[in-house]
Amino acid sequence: MQILDTISRIVHVATAITLVGGSVFTLFVLLPSIKALSDDARQQLAVAINGRWKRFIHGGILLFLLSGFYNYFRAMPAHKGDGLYHGLLGTKILLAFAVFFFASVLVGRSAGTEGMRANRKKWLSVIVILAALIVSISGFLKVRGVLP
Repeated sequence: MQILDTISRIVHVATAITLVGGSVFTLFVLLPSIKALSDDARQQLAVAINGRWKRFIHGGILLFLLSGFYNYFRAMPAHKGDGLYHGLLGTKILLAFAVFFFASVLVGRSAGTEGMRANRKKWLSVIVILAALIVSISGFLKVRGVLP
């Protein structure tokens, strides 16, 4: 089981690095840089990037769900009765579902969420802030360890 536990942890962390890093890059580097382009060029670039980034988002969500639930079920017996652990982990999971939703909306095509895509900077900022909270909670829970 140790090899599977290790693989699951690596997949989970590598996925976080890729998706959070990509979101930070988009928010702080890409969006400000494309302001100098014409509206037509900006639109063409956005379509091209969105098509590729969508695959990372959808694949990343799948990897997060698979590795996250595996990690969750492996960790639960050691944290039986630890209210703080369960509360923080539950908060982390709910925040992650919110990030999944916002990220999916930003790469989606639904007419109902076009308003969110039109305000991409705002929603990317929300994603980055929520991701920072998730990473902070994860770091605390990992360092805190199992209570005796």
